Amino acid sequence: MDNPLVGPGLAALRERRSVKWRLYGPDVLPLWVAEMDVVPAEPVQRAVVDAMRSGDTGYPWAEDYATALSAFATQRWGWTPDPAAMAIVPDVMLGVVEVLKLVTGPGDAVVVSPPVYPPFFQFVRSLGRRVVEAPLSPAGRLDPETVERACVEATRGGGRAAYLLCNPQNPTGAVHTADELTAVLEVASAHGVRVVADEIHAPLAHPGVRFTPVASLPAGTAAISLMSASKAFNLAGLKAAMAVPGPQARADLARIPEEVSHGASHVGVIAHRAAYLEGGPWLDALLAGLEENRRLLGSLLSQHLPEVGYREPQGTFLAWLDLRAYDLGPDPAAVLRERAKVALHPGPGFGAGGQGHARLNFGTSPEILREAVTRIAAAV
Repeated sequence: MDNPLVGPGLAALRERRSVKWRLYGPDVLPLWVAEMDVVPAEPVQRAVVDAMRSGDTGYPWAEDYATALSAFATQRWGWTPDPAAMAIVPDVMLGVVEVLKLVTGPGDAVVVSPPVYPPFFQFVRSLGRRVVEAPLSPAGRLDPETVERACVEATRGGGRAAYLLCNPQNPTGAVHTADELTAVLEVASAHGVRVVADEIHAPLAHPGVRFTPVASLPAGTAAISLMSASKAFNLAGLKAAMAVPGPQARADLARIPEEVSHGASHVGVIAHRAAYLEGGPWLDALLAGLEENRRLLGSLLSQHLPEVGYREPQGTFLAWLDLRAYDLGPDPAAVLRERAKVALHPGPGFGAGGQGHARLNFGTSPEILREAVTRIAAAV
C-alpha cells in the first residue's frame, strides 16, 4: 500500500477548511496542531459515504465502537478489554473531564507530568480542580520519585486526587514501558490517587516499540483509559472516543451520566469502527511513512539545525524541539511563524520544560517537511 503521507499535495491541502489550514495565511506552512496531511483509509471513506447515501445519520450506537476497539486492542496489543464495561464519550478530553468528575471533586488536585498536552492544564482548571506538576525526568521519562512527591502534595489535607497520565507522551513522543507505568501506578495507588490515562496516540508506536495500555497492567486495575481512533486514522473532525476501565474501575465508570453518550457523533462512530476493523493495512503503511519521516527529520536537523535539542520520538507524529541554543526567546514558535513562515506549536503551553521549545508535526509529506526545516534554518 502507498504511503498515505505522500497523498494530497500542498495545493489540495490548502483547500481544506480545518483549523490547521485556516488559522494562518497561505504563506505559512502549518506544522502545529496534531492533524495529519493524509486522506483517510478507503474503508473509512466507504463507511461514511454509505451512511450518507442510506440516511444513516441518527444517534450513535455505543456497542459498535466498543466491540471494534476491543478487537483492535486484541490484535495490536494482545489485550481484550470488555466492551460491556466501556462508556462512549464525545472525545478524549471531554471524556477525561467526565472521568475526573467521577474520581475527584471541586478543589481536588490532578497530577500531570509536563511537558504535556496543553489542554491537560486548561480542562483541569476549568473543571475547578488544581494542577500539581510532576515533570518528566531530564531523559524525558516518567519519574516515580517526582510522581510520589506530587501525589503527597495532591493529597495533603485529605482531598481526593487523580493522576492524568499521557501515554504515549504528547509532545515528546515517549512510549512509556510496562515497568515505567507499573512504577507510577503503584506510587499513585499507595497514595490513593486515581489514574486516568489519555491514550489517544496508542496505535502510533514506531517499529520496534511496544505500546502498553495502562488498564492492561496488574497495577492498572483501578485506572481508566480514554481511547480513540481519531489521531491514528486522522478523524478528529468525526467525534467519538471510549472510556475503558480496569477491572476495579468498572463500578466507577458505570456512574458516568447517560447523557454523556449523546455527545459522540454517530457518523464518527461509523468511521472509527471501520478504521479499527478494516484500517489495519492503511495504518501499517502510515506507520512506515512516519518512520521514514522521523528519520528524515533527524537527518534534516543534523544538517541544517545542528544546535537543536532533539530526541527521536518512540511514537506519535510529533517532535519536541529544544531551540534554546538559537536565542529565540521563551516562545520560539511565535518567532519562527513570523521569520520562517512555519507554524509550530508553542512550547510554553506544555508546562514545565516548555519554554524555549516548540512542537513540530511531522505527519506530512517529506517535501513539506524538508521545506519547513529549510525555512527555519534560513530564519535562525
